[in-house]
Amino acid sequence: MLKHIDHTDSTETVLPGAFRSVAQENKKEFSHLWREANRAFLPFDEVDTQIRRVCFILPEHFSMLSFTAAVDALVTANLVHTGPLFSFETYAAGDATVRSDLGIEISTDGGLSDLKSCRLDKYDLIVLCGGYRCSMTENHQLSNILRSAAKNDIIFAGIWNGAIPLAYAGLMDNLNCALHPDNHAFMRERFQKVSVTGNILEIESQVVTSAGPASALEMMLQLIGRLKGRAIMRAIREILSCDQVVDPGNTRLLSIEENPVMPQNLLEIIQLMRANIDDPLSMDDLVACLGISRRQIERLFQNYLQTSPGRYYLELRVTYARRLLLQSNASVTDVAIASGFVTSSHFSNCFKDYFGLSPSQLRERFRKNLS
Repeated sequence: MLKHIDHTDSTETVLPGAFRSVAQENKKEFSHLWREANRAFLPFDEVDTQIRRVCFILPEHFSMLSFTAAVDALVTANLVHTGPLFSFETYAAGDATVRSDLGIEISTDGGLSDLKSCRLDKYDLIVLCGGYRCSMTENHQLSNILRSAAKNDIIFAGIWNGAIPLAYAGLMDNLNCALHPDNHAFMRERFQKVSVTGNILEIESQVVTSAGPASALEMMLQLIGRLKGRAIMRAIREILSCDQVVDPGNTRLLSIEENPVMPQNLLEIIQLMRANIDDPLSMDDLVACLGISRRQIERLFQNYLQTSPGRYYLELRVTYARRLLLQSNASVTDVAIASGFVTSSHFSNCFKDYFGLSPSQLRERFRKNLS
């Protein structure tokens, strides 16, 4: 027989008054920890649905890693929303085919002559992707295109040493600039109006620059946050930054609730909950396993996770169900059982309370976005 913690605490189902409506009376909001884990699958409020157009300019030997990190952020933005938010085009700084730093040739949408004939004001963002072996000499055709584009309300971004073409066009004057350390000396000597910093990322009102592949992803996240809102940005970050290394000595993939400042008792409770998702433990079971009081357990969760043990356990199971639902072909009934719910109807109601869609509806929307 399945054992359940009581999840009927009324404080867990009431929305703040300013956001409550008749349609939301039964809507549940994830606590902070699980909200971040599920953000990509929750409804977004007040998202600008206008498709923003991005232009990537790729010189010979551009950094493939930097380019794909930036593009990945845009593609993921489209996946986490019900409709596309971004489109992008690529243009080579020379001919239509350009060779990356990996020696891989890619076909672009055209060369600079093709870009010059386009209406530049159709773009919201122009990204210049540099690389370790990219030429430092001025491409006069590119400089003219950038100056022409700057007459419009366009954001410019430079990755690695992509800030150098922007500097040749006069778009970096009196601005802070981040670029690869190998190019600092050249930038300081050649462009004395540019303020080169030691930061990996510099954000100005119209120009954003990053120093390399790792910061290219963060740069795009910040730009997406500016153009589409921080909720979209956080959803993308949750997907793409799960394996970010904070401590070089620890390369293990951490679950979102693991935190080195948490006491061992709390970590043990969480591990017990994770090990008993299909057959949830009661509060009495947790007390018996750990030898600490119910009040101590409640205090640990409130102090370190700002939630109750029951709510945490329920949201852990709902999140587990969401992952299983979207990553397998298991039936809704099987997902419900694997997540510790007695009936599929109880599971479906609980799931819809959190996600605003039934399990079948969320699965259908997710697969439609992938196609």
